[in-house]
Amino acid sequence: MNYEDNNDIGLELREPAIAYGKSMFTIEEYLEMERASPVKHEYYQGEIFTIAGASPRHNVLFRNLYISIGIHLKGKPCQPYGSDMRIHIPENTLFTYPDISIICGDVMDDVYNSDTAIGPSVLIEILSPSTRSCDRGEKFKLYRDIPSLKEYIVIDSESVHIESWRINTGGYWQLEELKDKQDILRLPTIDFSLVVDEIYEGSKL
Repeated sequence: MNYEDNNDIGLELREPAIAYGKSMFTIEEYLEMERASPVKHEYYQGEIFTIAGASPRHNVLFRNLYISIGIHLKGKPCQPYGSDMRIHIPENTLFTYPDISIICGDVMDDVYNSDTAIGPSVLIEILSPSTRSCDRGEKFKLYRDIPSLKEYIVIDSESVHIESWRINTGGYWQLEELKDKQDILRLPTIDFSLVVDEIYEGSKL
């Protein structure tokens, strides 16, 4: 999905538009619809976008990384959450479901909804063909509005390629690319590291 190019909005909004008879929604309407919907949607500046389902390889990559992070963080103040955790960015209105969110301290409930968090320290997205450009571009721009965010990881599901973004000492986002299975993904925010090969294990890549 693309938050700037609205050429496909009619298709993306088909399900909500039928339910409400319009194409622009308030946050309250979005949350009401989301509670009753079996399909997840994102919200941005009044528009609602259907989230595509995950591929088997996507699920393999998620499983490998989520389990490793979960074991590492057991009993610690930072905890990982999967794509059932909705994140809200009040600074730009986005409601979204990152593949993995790492939240340090208490989960900060959003003022709109008690099952929505607003304070992730690390966000991880696993790319698919339909989300590749958005996750690497427009969505990352929106994620950078999160005051607590320190790291953003983008994992390719069609090749061995990981983009690891983190804020450097100067306050700027800096990119580290990992393209070899012997490279090491590091998340300094939670003192975590994992060989890239372990992330892609079982993916047939």
